[in-house]
Amino acid sequence: MDHTIDYRPSFALLTVSLDEGESLRSEAGAMVSYSDGIDIETNAKGGLFGSLKRSVLGGESFFQNTFSARQAGEVSFAPPLPGDIVHHGLEDETLYVQSGSYIASDPALDLDTSFGGAKTFFGSEGLFLLKLTGTGDSFLSSYGAIHEVELGEGERYTVDTGHIVAFDETTSFSVERVGGLKSTLFSGEGLVCTFTGPGTVWIQSRSMDSFLSWLIPKLPTNNSA
Repeated sequence: MDHTIDYRPSFALLTVSLDEGESLRSEAGAMVSYSDGIDIETNAKGGLFGSLKRSVLGGESFFQNTFSARQAGEVSFAPPLPGDIVHHGLEDETLYVQSGSYIASDPALDLDTSFGGAKTFFGSEGLFLLKLTGTGDSFLSSYGAIHEVELGEGERYTVDTGHIVAFDETTSFSVERVGGLKSTLFSGEGLVCTFTGPGTVWIQSRSMDSFLSWLIPKLPTNNSA
């Protein structure tokens, strides 16, 4: 689907133009506005079990919205956190998306929760990754700026688990501690993910875990004077 896409970085606002008969599926709560002639349908995409997996295990909403154009129009979206939005077109391929980074995609793409096993068990972002498969457009968000890293065959790149947005299925990965248990506990660094190419990895400049670690000690408590 050849969408016209308008992304305004200063507002972190994504506007997608739809021709008559076209549709776009989004994360519930991501919609900002839409024009006349756009119909919205809310459902549990993938059935009860599939929606429960995405919601409870993947960190996404139980329901999803599908926007369908009765006439040419546009739909605008924004992420819950301040940051960038990236558009990635899939061509009969698979993309793994970290929890919370999915905004919207072509309804032709299959959206599922993929179990990562022990490799993601210790990751700060949880046990499950969202798995996008097929051909069509996808739109992802980041907390802070987003950076795309292209890896060649056998090339390795290491990223803190809290800074991962998405990566290609062609990229293999492993999760490990930084330097060992002592470093993990006292250095301020924790678990990292080492990717091996070929493929693309998208990373974000900020981490929700790091922000919360900074914020929570500054919040007032019942014992505060």
